[in-house]
Amino acid sequence: MINVGIVGYGNLGRGVCLAVDKAPDMNCVGIFTRRDPSSIKPIIDVNVYSTDELEKFIGKVDVMILCGGSATDLPANTENVLKNFNTVDSFDTHAKIPEYFAKLDKVAKENGKLGAISIGWDPGLFSVARMIFSAALPDGEDYTFWGKGVSQGHSDAIRRIKGVKNAIQYTIPKEEALAAVRSGSCPNLTVRDKHLRECFVVAEDGADKAYIEKSIKEMPNYFADYDTIVHFISEEELKQNHSKLSHGGFVLRSGKTSDGVSHLLELSLKLDSNPQFTGSVLTAYARAIAKLAKEGKTGVLTVFDIPIKYLSDKSEEFLRSHLL
Repeated sequence: MINVGIVGYGNLGRGVCLAVDKAPDMNCVGIFTRRDPSSIKPIIDVNVYSTDELEKFIGKVDVMILCGGSATDLPANTENVLKNFNTVDSFDTHAKIPEYFAKLDKVAKENGKLGAISIGWDPGLFSVARMIFSAALPDGEDYTFWGKGVSQGHSDAIRRIKGVKNAIQYTIPKEEALAAVRSGSCPNLTVRDKHLRECFVVAEDGADKAYIEKSIKEMPNYFADYDTIVHFISEEELKQNHSKLSHGGFVLRSGKTSDGVSHLLELSLKLDSNPQFTGSVLTAYARAIAKLAKEGKTGVLTVFDIPIKYLSDKSEEFLRSHLL
């Protein structure tokens, strides 16, 4: 049995709880939170502890699944957890993944631990699709579209702006760009050509809305390179009209194997709950990290480094006879 700890209990933490509860080979040791543990009512039957108590569980947890946001939580806190535990996280700021990897890989190796970073569906499963598609069809172009759906990381980044009480951000593919890719014409598209970002923001009383809107639209790595629309709405409207956390997207590669012979490769996801599906992916990779750590592997890995058989709770014989 793999003993799992969950650090953080927001939407993603709840998704991980559900996934671990469904895993036949996993046991949730506890949820760890910076909030008052008594204020947390878990979706499954599990104890809740303060993050101040993490060190009491050294040697009792095979892997910690970190459910913080990429804007500030994971960069600030993953290193400290990784010193004592194997970890899996969903860091999704694509532009900063190389430096995040380098910093944590050093910490993991110095402390004999194993971590997996940027696990989810993008980065994550979509990353694997991009790699496989480009290897199989080298003469071609990659295209990734997200949405329409709620981006947890972008929503979290908005909520950290001074004066923001709550916020939801939708990533919306531009239909004309998607149609151009599916036509096989291999268009040259910028990120602005492909997506629109639409934000619904609840401002605190007296907050400077002009400052908030400017901060959103100029935020590097999140909004600066996109057409971005900002709406200010009430808390009631946010709860009534923007409480669902659906998402999805497409990875496509368009290319040729010879003159006049074209191919279009596509992987698509349509998700009722972004955090629940992301939590399920994190849980599968937590299984893999626990197995690899038991074999003595240390350092930090990405989805490119982890054999896919380690994700499954099934035997290798079962995989060969049923899925191959």
